[in-house]
Amino acid sequence: MITIALTETINAYPGMPARVEGLHTLASRLEDIRRANVDHNLDLIADAAKIGVQAIGLGELFAAPYFALNKEPMWLAMAESAESGPTVRALCDAALRHRMVIVAPIYELAASGRRYNTAVFIDNDGRILGKYRKTHIPHGENEQGQFVEPFYFGRSDEEPYFPVFKTAIGVVGAAICYDRHFEGVIRTLALAGAELIFSPAVTFGAKSERMWQLEFDVDAARHGVFIAGSNRRGAEPPWNQPFFGGSLITGPNGRVPRIESRPELIIGAIDLDEIRRPDPSGWNLPRDRRPDIYR
Repeated sequence: MITIALTETINAYPGMPARVEGLHTLASRLEDIRRANVDHNLDLIADAAKIGVQAIGLGELFAAPYFALNKEPMWLAMAESAESGPTVRALCDAALRHRMVIVAPIYELAASGRRYNTAVFIDNDGRILGKYRKTHIPHGENEQGQFVEPFYFGRSDEEPYFPVFKTAIGVVGAAICYDRHFEGVIRTLALAGAELIFSPAVTFGAKSERMWQLEFDVDAARHGVFIAGSNRRGAEPPWNQPFFGGSLITGPNGRVPRIESRPELIIGAIDLDEIRRPDPSGWNLPRDRRPDIYR
């Protein structure tokens, strides 16, 4: 059994303005915002380590508020290197100190100058194994608000588009937020050997909440993988958009029970051998697929 955790938190920086019109006053405080959120998540990692967590998935863009609710050029300066930036350096130290695999979704500034929504994979010896750049970038609105991610992030532009990484606890991949809706994403990761897929998200709205758990449960059963979905819970000034939380871990044979009740941490134990055992339903979906008759 492997004990894994997800964070379910919101922006930890206490100095946010009361109104969206005041966001520009934070232009000189971006490093303070980053530091407050990284420190908060380091505390959560330390709490998880105390109860034996071996791998943790942090929230989407965890080092900042979810700023993609409107267009504010100031936030572009928060992007950082996925190899040597301050957030990744701090997490590599934490991974080694706690002997924990960490999947860390950051705002990446690439050497090319482009910016991405990127999950960095860090093994439990502190080594960076690689990264996954979000492939599908949403732009739209629902009954609660809008999301304008193309203003901040480019789409993944390098192959393999859905990499997986052999970590100390198993083969791990990621599908970031909007990626989870697209047919073929989880299948591609599973065919590449993924056993555990982290899906960090910042999501809101009635349909998103209705589909959130359903999509993960179906994909985990259909493709024979474990999926750990993390969403923010609460609201962040000054936008005050409510995020519904609902973070969960699910697997080929159903939902993984939460084994610890800790604020801002979802913790469960998974058995990767479930993936290799015969399906208890008697199904053999990989064997019985008929790709000749559908796309």
